[in-house]
Amino acid sequence: MNVGAFVCSCGDTCDIDLERARDGVRDVDVVASSTLLCEDGLPAMAQLVDEYDLDQLLVTAPDSGCQRRFRALAEEKGLHPEATSFVDHRAGAGWVHDREAATDKTARLLNARRAGLEHEAATRSVTGEAGDAVVVVGDAETAAALAATAEVTLVADGRDFHDLDVDLSDVTVERGRVVGVEGEFGDFELTLRAEVTEDCVSCMKCVKEGPGGMLTRYPVDIDPDAPGGDWEECCPTDAIDRSGVERTLETDQVVYPDTTSVARGGRLGFYTGPVDAGTVAAVESLLGGVTKPKHLDLDLDVCAAGESSQQGCTACTDACPHDAVRRPTIDSVEFDEVACQDCGACTSACPTGATMLREPSNERLAREVEALLDVEEQGGGWLFNRGERGIETPVIAFVCSERASDALRAYGRRAASGTDLAYPPILPVSVNCTDTVGEAHVLHALATGADGVAVVGCGEGCLHAGPDPKAELVERLNRATTDLGLGERTAFFAPDPADHESFVAEVEAFVDGLSETPVPAGEHRATGVVRDDKPNPAFNTHDWALESIRVVVDHATPERDVVRGLETFGRMEVSEACNLTPTCSTLCPTDAIRRTGDGDLQFSHEDCVNCGLCEEGCPETAITMRTGLDLSRLPERNDGERWETVYEGEMAECVRCGKAFASRGSIEKVKGEVGDVVEGVAPTADASVFDYCGDCRAGLLFEHGGGR
Repeated sequence: MNVGAFVCSCGDTCDIDLERARDGVRDVDVVASSTLLCEDGLPAMAQLVDEYDLDQLLVTAPDSGCQRRFRALAEEKGLHPEATSFVDHRAGAGWVHDREAATDKTARLLNARRAGLEHEAATRSVTGEAGDAVVVVGDAETAAALAATAEVTLVADGRDFHDLDVDLSDVTVERGRVVGVEGEFGDFELTLRAEVTEDCVSCMKCVKEGPGGMLTRYPVDIDPDAPGGDWEECCPTDAIDRSGVERTLETDQVVYPDTTSVARGGRLGFYTGPVDAGTVAAVESLLGGVTKPKHLDLDLDVCAAGESSQQGCTACTDACPHDAVRRPTIDSVEFDEVACQDCGACTSACPTGATMLREPSNERLAREVEALLDVEEQGGGWLFNRGERGIETPVIAFVCSERASDALRAYGRRAASGTDLAYPPILPVSVNCTDTVGEAHVLHALATGADGVAVVGCGEGCLHAGPDPKAELVERLNRATTDLGLGERTAFFAPDPADHESFVAEVEAFVDGLSETPVPAGEHRATGVVRDDKPNPAFNTHDWALESIRVVVDHATPERDVVRGLETFGRMEVSEACNLTPTCSTLCPTDAIRRTGDGDLQFSHEDCVNCGLCEEGCPETAITMRTGLDLSRLPERNDGERWETVYEGEMAECVRCGKAFASRGSIEKVKGEVGDVVEGVAPTADASVFDYCGDCRAGLLFEHGGGR
């Protein structure tokens, strides 16, 4: 891929040193600049495309009109429709930072975009089949609005629609109150309960004779709290049933304004809360089914959800805000990729890499972070060094691509229009949602040389997880980085478009409070693995985090061996109740537990993801798992040996063949439970039946138990 980078100062309205910005861009075939690239610079840009045979263009052009001109140029030159990629050097740099910092940041942003494009995932899609059936509960206006495009059923849910000025001629109106909703997009089922059966002919006799205000006219139904009386016998078709009758409706989508979704961020095809034109448009966009990008890469062979009817890791099901991950059985998980909303919550929570976000992938995010922090000379490029002009305190900011990014752009426009608005030059990495960000992402940024990490999300306006979704993560990570000897270096911010003062003050306080990290910038390039022989995909949360911690520990002095706050690391403790049954080693999904031939139980802290299966499944309840990383139990602190003995057992040898066959503890336990039952079955044998292995015991019973 031949890449050209193009930098513009937008008619000098963006305060950037074009020459120094050019010098900071690396790993491209050509870099050029212009004060007005989208006009006077276009002919020269076209010439460079031909001269260097460019097939990828990186352009500082946030304005949509300018972007159209650059795309038109690319099309004219026969390039791929996606061959032009843009960087916002105005609202995110030149309008809100001083000249030196904005210049430095612009070059870094271009470098990060270049690195990210190398790891961009190929587009794949998933399809969800559905029809045009929509059930609307209690909202006649929405039902009427959808009637022209969908097959709409309006459920009264206790309401009376007889005098509404709404055209329901194309809407099927159903009586009853909703008592349950099950299913998923394309296959929802609503259960309705009513006290009037389908035999009703709407003659209004019950409405006339019944208690006033307790019966609806359209559709006819009875309030469950209506007092009984002779009026209950007035129906000519015997359609009144005060015991209540239930029926079900099948539909593809549900609009239910007065209920609360069981999913924190809402489910695909299930709409709750206030309904507006956007809701109607969303429903219509899904009529007939949906084909959408595939957001996840799944490798369930490494999933730690459970084994043998034992529940293990629940991270993905706990994290998903859209009900797109479920447990069909206690020891398995199932992903509904059509319902997935691309927030990344399951991927940042998963410790094994069983679920990974496709775009941006963890590797892409890692390479962008590394490019933003790389200040060494490379390939002729140059960037400001710490202490010189430019960015003195590098802070990586994982920025939500939805409302948070919109707020930052609003700040930039406000600054450009005359408001005195500036904040420290944090280095943005765009993520779909801050739910994408987990402990591995933050630790990698610190291992790459960031002084701090800001998680910039939507706060109370988050479309997925709810208010301050990463407050708990920040608290945990600050505890961990303090234990690692770095102090607190992570913060969460929720920029409000209408209140830039608070955001500026909070970011300034955070950045000013950061000391220089002892970890050098630009030296670490992550591999995302801890050992080549592990089956887990690279950049899984556990291994990527551990790799980063090792880099940090090489440069910092940890305050304690046990690093708290890291949920994907577990520490095994085994009591004397252990009988060395193979349950724990059999259940362990990461092979972090093994039993030796000498009767010892061994544990690999490096491989444990803290799923809890061993503790849950241990028949003797001898195992206790503690959360946190113990540096003293890693191979580098133990002469490269990753296995430690957590319980010293003793194996019994068969008195006949000499083979080790069971632990002494297991034998004593079985003897205590059934010894009196089998006592005397081989009275002439040289030893107890419990002293023989299974094969020899069978022969013993044949020889001495009356078999000859």
